[in-house]
Amino acid sequence: MPSSARPRFLVLIVLDEPSRSTIETSLDIVEAADSATLAAALDRDAHEIQGVLTNGAVGIDEATMARLPALRIVCALGVGYENIPLAAARERGIVVTNGAGTNDDCVADHVFALLLAVVREVPMLDRVTRLGAWRDDLPLQPNFSNKRLGIVGLGSIGRKVARRASGFELEVGYHNRNRITDSGFRYFDSIGGLAAWADYVVVCTPGGAGTRHLVDAATLLALGPQGYLVNVARGSVVDTAALAKALDDGTVAGAGLDVYEGEPAPPASLIGSERVVLTPHVGGRSPEAIANSIGLFVRNATLYFGGQPVVTPL
Repeated sequence: MPSSARPRFLVLIVLDEPSRSTIETSLDIVEAADSATLAAALDRDAHEIQGVLTNGAVGIDEATMARLPALRIVCALGVGYENIPLAAARERGIVVTNGAGTNDDCVADHVFALLLAVVREVPMLDRVTRLGAWRDDLPLQPNFSNKRLGIVGLGSIGRKVARRASGFELEVGYHNRNRITDSGFRYFDSIGGLAAWADYVVVCTPGGAGTRHLVDAATLLALGPQGYLVNVARGSVVDTAALAKALDDGTVAGAGLDVYEGEPAPPASLIGSERVVLTPHVGGRSPEAIANSIGLFVRNATLYFGGQPVVTPL
C-alpha cells in the first residue's frame, strides 16, 4: 500500500518507541496525548483522520469525534473502553475495537503479586528489615494458601486469576451479572454474598457508571476483619472513602490496589496506611503485553481498512 494511501490515526495515548515503530510500518499516525497537541492536530489534520487509537481511561469525547468527519474506527489499546461513547460511534457507523486478551496474563499475575504482598505484608517486612528488625520482634503473617478467593467479574482476566488460584489451593467463587454455567466455580448473585464467603476479593469487572462504587461500605463490612481486597479493574469500582475508613478501623485486614479514584494522583486517604499496597495502574503493563496489544491494534486496523472483519469488535 503506498504511503499516501495509508490510513491516518489520531493517537491519544503516549507510545513508546518500539510501539511507534511497529505502528508506523502500516499506518500514519498523529500523536496528541495532551490538550495542546490535540487542539493543534484537530486544526491541522481533522479531515484526514480515519482512525483513533486510545485506551479506556483516556477514551475520546463526543466533541472530538464530531470534529473528525472521516473517522471510521476507534481502537482501545487495552480491554477497557468505558470512556468511549459507543452509542455516538454506532450512530455514525464507526467501528470500535478493544485489546481483549492481550494483557490478561500480565494482569492476572499482578493480582497475585498484590495479594501476596498485602497478605504477607511484604512491603512492611522489607522496610523494617532494612532498619535492622528481626522476625522475633514482628507479628506473624497468615498463610496465603488454602483460603477462599472471590472474583468480581469472571471474564477472561477473572478466569486466568481463577486458574492461578489452583496453584495456591484456593477455593474459588465469583459474582457476575449472570451465572456462567460452565465455570465450575461457586456463583454468588450478590457481591455482598461473595464478600461474606471469601477471604480474598479480587475485582476484575469493567468500569463505568454501572459498576461505580460496587465495592462499598456494606461490601467491605461483609468481607470482614480477616478479609483482603484487590482491585485491578478501575478505580471507580471501589468507594475510596469507605475503603479508607474500613482499613483505619480494622473492618478489613488489607487491600492491594493497582487502580484508584483520581488517577494519576495517589489516593491521599490511603497513602499513609500500612494496610494497603499501591501500584500505579501497571497491572496490564509489560513488554510482552504492550507488544501484544500493539500487534492486535495494527491487525484490527489493517483488517478493517482491507475490508475484512476486525478481531475484537465491541
